Amino acid sequence: MQINFLLFPALTQLDLTGPYEVLVRIPGVNIDFVSTSMEPVVSDRGLTMLPTVTFENAQPCDLLVVPGGPGTDDTLIDPRWVEFTAHQGSQARFILGICTGSLLLGAAGLLLGRRAACHWQAREFLPAFGAIPDESRMCVDGNIFTSGGVTSGIDMAIRAVALMVDEDTARQIQLQIEYDPEPPFTGGTQRTSPEHIVKRCLDATRERHAIRTQAVAQASQALQI
Repeated sequence: MQINFLLFPALTQLDLTGPYEVLVRIPGVNIDFVSTSMEPVVSDRGLTMLPTVTFENAQPCDLLVVPGGPGTDDTLIDPRWVEFTAHQGSQARFILGICTGSLLLGAAGLLLGRRAACHWQAREFLPAFGAIPDESRMCVDGNIFTSGGVTSGIDMAIRAVALMVDEDTARQIQLQIEYDPEPPFTGGTQRTSPEHIVKRCLDATRERHAIRTQAVAQASQALQI
C-alpha cells in the first residue's frame, strides 16, 4: 500500500504527524512525503521536516493525505500544488483532508458536490469550491475523508485503516498508541467553548482570515465553478 503525504511550508505539523503515527503502523505500507523539491520544509511552528520524493518522482498512491495550516493559503493559489493534488487525488483509492487541507482538495476540484468538514474558522469557505459544509469532527463522503482541526486527523486515520485494511488492525493500532483522549477542559469546538474564548481565537486570527479570504477567492475563480 502506497501512502503519499503532501508536505508544504507552514503546514500544521500535527495535521501530518498525527495521521502518520497511525498509518505508518499498517503492515507492508510505504509512505512518502511529497514536496516541490527535496529541500527541508518548515512547519508553521518551526518544526523542520524532510521530503522523501518530489512531484516529478512521486508514485501513484492508494491514499493521499493532505494536511492543513496557514501554508494551505499559499498552495491554493499555486498551480503546482493544485494540479498535483488534483492528479494524485483522481487516482487514489482514498483521500484524507485534515483541517484546512480540505480547502486544497476543494481548489483541486475534488469536493464538487461532496460533503466536507474543515477547521471551524475555515468551514465558511467550502461552498466556494462547490462543497457542502459539514460541522462533524469527521466527515466521510464516498472515498473522501475530511475533518476539523489537528487532532481529528488521528481519528480519521484510524477510521481509514478500518476501511482500507480491517477493523481489528485499526483497533490494534489505536491500542498500540494508547489513543484514548480525555481533554482537560470542555470547549474543543466553537459550540462548546465560552463566548470569550471564541472571541480570543477570532481576534488572534483576523489577519490570517483576511489572507485566506483572498486566497480562496482567487482559487475558486481559477476553478471556474
